[in-house]
Amino acid sequence: MLELFGDPTVWLPFVFAGLMGLSILIYVVLDGYDLGVGILFARAEPEQQDRMIASIGPFWDANETWLVLAVGLLLVAFPVAHGQILSTLYIPVVLMLLGLILRGVSFEFRAKVHADHKRLWNRSFFAGSLMTALAQGWMLGLYIMGLEQSFGTYAFAALTAVCLAAGYAFIGSVWLIWKTEGALQRRAVRWARTLLSLVLLGIVAVSLASPLVSARIFHKWFDWPEILLLAPLPLLSALVLAGIWVGLRNLPQPDDRYAWAPFAATIGLFVLAFAGLAYSFYPYVVPERLTIYEAAAAPESLLIILIGTLFVLPVILGYSILAYWIFRGKAQDLSYH
Repeated sequence: MLELFGDPTVWLPFVFAGLMGLSILIYVVLDGYDLGVGILFARAEPEQQDRMIASIGPFWDANETWLVLAVGLLLVAFPVAHGQILSTLYIPVVLMLLGLILRGVSFEFRAKVHADHKRLWNRSFFAGSLMTALAQGWMLGLYIMGLEQSFGTYAFAALTAVCLAAGYAFIGSVWLIWKTEGALQRRAVRWARTLLSLVLLGIVAVSLASPLVSARIFHKWFDWPEILLLAPLPLLSALVLAGIWVGLRNLPQPDDRYAWAPFAATIGLFVLAFAGLAYSFYPYVVPERLTIYEAAAAPESLLIILIGTLFVLPVILGYSILAYWIFRGKAQDLSYH
């Protein structure tokens, strides 16, 4: 049965790498904006913070499901890689989990405590969001560096951590442009304009570092005719960045036209950046150490897992789409009953 679609040791690892990559990309976009809203919490007025929470309230739990799915796929499909990656990144993984726990607790407690204690939980929500974003950025930086640990790789990981947190704050700000109005929307436009430069810095840093770290990636980017495959990605990214920059200078519109456009364009930018990383590192799941084919579980196991995934994935997608459809439109004032 496994041979019906070709060599299962080739197509099954490729399918699971694609599913894992898709889960990570969706997580970065969806949980990225609600982490970004949490990071921006410290810059908002107290009366605006409830509206910011209302804009992400129906979605943030479902958004984190994609992280669970991605890590689960890594564990069951590429167990050897799971061990190498998480053992090297143990400390930032723990910090990320602590940040997610702090976010979840703060999200609930801030709505139920006495007004005198609400500020504490607002600060905790900000701290948990920032901790999570910085930990993920640190992990991304070390991953790009091939999980090597030295002063240089730590410095790059620190830069990536700051830039990813800024990227999350940026997509959070354009989410608020779309989902809010009035003074908060205008403030979100100012946040987005300020953060765009840090987003550009992060993209440039990762784009320069990846080929310099690996001779294989360098040749994949700059050899002929391979350069033709990559050329559209930086060109399209530059066009999208320019479009976002121009668009932010013309927002908000009096009739709220195009409030959705910066968020949609930012999704496109994240997709292009992710495509560049995927192109660079394929077929490695642990950079320069372990390919997806070497790290994959047995084909029989992968087939069973694939059947289960084909049931689970549509349910997660369907639930997410339904939630975004039901709670479409501008965020309303919070109400607890």
